[in-house]
Amino acid sequence: MSVLEKYLAGWTFRSNYPTFDAGDEVELFVTGREDGGQIARVGDSKLRIADAPGDLLDKRVRLKITSFDDDAHVGEAEYVETVGESAF
Repeated sequence: MSVLEKYLAGWTFRSNYPTFDAGDEVELFVTGREDGGQIARVGDSKLRIADAPGDLLDKRVRLKITSFDDDAHVGEAEYVETVGESAF
């Protein structure tokens, strides 16, 4: 292994389209509403939040991913709990 390979070991590039697996739990900010429901965005991926309280806009929440379409970059998630407030 060359010095350059050792230096670059473990480096990865972030994607504008992160993907999720069913069962994953993530903490995200609720960024808006769409079609009467609340959504959280991660880069260009969107998660629709099922059965969420109506006052979550701009709050940090824990979500459990229920499904995610890797091609459309859209998924469904269940609200677990609110874990923080926005800094703005």
